[in-house]
Amino acid sequence: MTVQNLSNTPFDELLECFLLAFDDYYVKMPTDPNYYKQRWKAAKVDFSLSYGMFDNEKLIGFIIHAVDTRNGVLTAYNTGTGVIPEYRGRRVVKSIYEYALKDLKQNGIQKSTLEVITKNERAIKSYESIGFKIGKTFKCYNGTINIGNSDQFTVKEIDLNAIDWSNLPNQESYSWDNQKETILESKYSFFQVVYNNKPESFFIINSQKNYIAQFDVLNTESGNWNRLFTAIKQTSATIKINNVDERLTDKLYNLQAIGLNNIIDQYEMELSIIKQ
Repeated sequence: MTVQNLSNTPFDELLECFLLAFDDYYVKMPTDPNYYKQRWKAAKVDFSLSYGMFDNEKLIGFIIHAVDTRNGVLTAYNTGTGVIPEYRGRRVVKSIYEYALKDLKQNGIQKSTLEVITKNERAIKSYESIGFKIGKTFKCYNGTINIGNSDQFTVKEIDLNAIDWSNLPNQESYSWDNQKETILESKYSFFQVVYNNKPESFFIINSQKNYIAQFDVLNTESGNWNRLFTAIKQTSATIKINNVDERLTDKLYNLQAIGLNNIIDQYEMELSIIKQ
């Protein structure tokens, strides 16, 4: 078996392997090819810096990397790792990483990151054996917003390209797919909640998928979270929110207060490549 990058691998072949590898995953994965085309493009996947294990010409395992400068560091984010069932237990992922880390370093990548479900102990141990360390813990939610009456407010939509991201709180806490660089490449809308003639909170939503990428309050005004979730409910009563940093305890408390379900938790793990 050999490892090589995925620049010459047809999309359909990669997707077939991807879906087979995730067929028995903790959460059900979408099967629509357009979903992956859009998601991987928005995440800035670079197939020349993504890698597969091939048995003869058959793709049996892969690591798909999105590559971009995030928080000032050129980073390869592992947006998907998988091995088809009949090849598991043969150190495929570790072998791919042995090849990949050398190639990433030669191409100037400074850091590699990934996300892994906290219950997936086998994968976590595998990543730790490669050198990855747990950095953040994320919590994922979905459900219907259950909220009472709130004070009167207005909601203002603002063009994403006009946003001053430096004035939005906790930007360093978001995961790759929820960071501004990915959002700007995706189908999101930015809404500002205005109370007493002052902006007090915001949310960024993909209305087609009822998915919230970012949300937060901008001040300590009483009732601000209540008004924010009321505004979100006016756009979509049933929502999905992935990867809320567990250190943001006030945000987590208010998510639970409106009745959302904590469906799964993930670790963000990272590895410094410049030290390799």
